[in-house]
Amino acid sequence: MPPEDRRRAGFKDRTRLAAAREQLLSAITPHDRTERLRLSLADGRVVATELTAPAPVPNYERAAMDGYAVRARDTVGASSRSPVVLDALDREADCRPDGAVPVHTGSEIPRGADAVVKIEEADPVGDEIEVFAALAAGTNVGPIGEDVTEGQLLYEPGHRLRPSDLGLLKSVGCYEVEVYQTPTVGVVPTGEELVEADPEPGELIETNGLTVSQLVDRWGGVATYRNTVTDDESALRAAIQRDLTKDVIVTTGGSSVGERDLLPEVVDELGEVFVHGVAIKPGSPVALGVVQETPVLMLPGNPVACIITAQQFLRPALKQAGHMSVEPVPTQSATLDRKLPSEPGTRTFARVKTSAGDGDSETDTGDEENRLTATPVRTGGAGILSSVALADGWVVIPEEREGYSAGETVAVERWEAMP
Repeated sequence: MPPEDRRRAGFKDRTRLAAAREQLLSAITPHDRTERLRLSLADGRVVATELTAPAPVPNYERAAMDGYAVRARDTVGASSRSPVVLDALDREADCRPDGAVPVHTGSEIPRGADAVVKIEEADPVGDEIEVFAALAAGTNVGPIGEDVTEGQLLYEPGHRLRPSDLGLLKSVGCYEVEVYQTPTVGVVPTGEELVEADPEPGELIETNGLTVSQLVDRWGGVATYRNTVTDDESALRAAIQRDLTKDVIVTTGGSSVGERDLLPEVVDELGEVFVHGVAIKPGSPVALGVVQETPVLMLPGNPVACIITAQQFLRPALKQAGHMSVEPVPTQSATLDRKLPSEPGTRTFARVKTSAGDGDSETDTGDEENRLTATPVRTGGAGILSSVALADGWVVIPEEREGYSAGETVAVERWEAMP
């Protein structure tokens, strides 16, 4: 659509959120770059190859209790009334017939022994040990490979490593791991009114690029935070072309239908814009495209809309590019203390603060989460950054609803807690 026609038409036909996200993800092929890292550097990274255990853990039979290692056959008939008497042996000795070797939890079972008498079921008397329990072979003995067996599959490609995973890998003798390289994102703020500090009347301090860059880092990518690009077709074109080596390009501002909103035309000229206008609020002016197989996400310039569209589009795009799974947003149940309106056919993200309620003596379950109260911060104002920064999360109102009534139980998305 020519720029003049698009600006006249506005966003009469907006794509549903789920469909827009599906189109975006279908345009993203996960990269195939890998690197080998020491375990100390691999926390949060994504496994690129199948990982199996080269050795069992433990690699020896170990005592599961403090006590005495014995031969099970030597304890036949032992009881509290009729103990079996065994010879007390040195801690470093092999276990010979009718002998007992002191052991502690985790120590290696001495040669010749096949069971451990718990210390409370034995009584040392001089050079002898009285045993008050009859044991079967293997009692209180941890076998080789009890934790991990040799050759056991530990992790498949796509698993994101956690600190506990790194400990397990070290325990089996893996000290390095092949992982996918961290996906790269070019973050390009746009707008001739943006400055870095000390704004004059008509100017604004640039914040979207900083916010988005930090979100990229939190979500597992590496952001290159570019200087602000003015509203000029040549400058915007050069900025997009400069970052075509990145896995994802994200711009902020210039995505709507005003005279200075030039990015959709620039991207469409260089490649293709397949979504322009999404049925969400705030954030409807978002545009999605691709240039030379590099996805380009054009986020709105209003700070709240920018953050919401980054969470809805940039996060899944970044995860897919880097072989990471998209974890669900943590939520908490809360009771609305006032009405939340919404436009039918539009998915609305309403910012709320939560607080502990007084509870209801008839319905209170004692669960603190169920006693939360959600108070809307404001239902409009896509440019009011403080409404997000001072909120605890947002309530998502689906397209088929005309809002929520006061007193309804809603799910508050704690989106800033997401990895």
